[in-house]
Amino acid sequence: QAAGRPIVRPHAHRDAVTLADGTIVVGARFLVEHPYSAEPAPTFGLYFDEHWAPPWDHAHLAWDDFGVPHVGELRAALEDLLARARDGERVEVGCLGGHGRTGTALACLAILAGASPEEAVDWVRATYCEKAVENDEQQAFVAAFGTQQR
Repeated sequence: QAAGRPIVRPHAHRDAVTLADGTIVVGARFLVEHPYSAEPAPTFGLYFDEHWAPPWDHAHLAWDDFGVPHVGELRAALEDLLARARDGERVEVGCLGGHGRTGTALACLAILAGASPEEAVDWVRATYCEKAVENDEQQAFVAAFGTQQR
């Protein structure tokens, strides 16, 4: 907490969230006993930590813990993920702890699905986890993501 980071008590995540347009995306945490034991297993995963190496189809996006990604790369990856979900695939996003990067991505997905940028962080904290979106930089990223051109 001295570095401005919240103290997060360990808890597991593999939680489905329903976006404003009805699209379902699962938020996941790697730091669980069996990170690949999801039932049913995803058909595709987008991961923000290199620890992830699941047996299902997946992609990695470079994103430092407690940081923010390149906006264009994230937008492209999330648009692909949404298209897959809307085509009936079971998709998930995940990072190591399942809060900062995963929560920020879920908030950005909410914007792509019709939520306002002003409400996206509160929505993901209420719908997915109160610890989602871990710092001011990530919160500002979500707000700016909503104003970027597609």
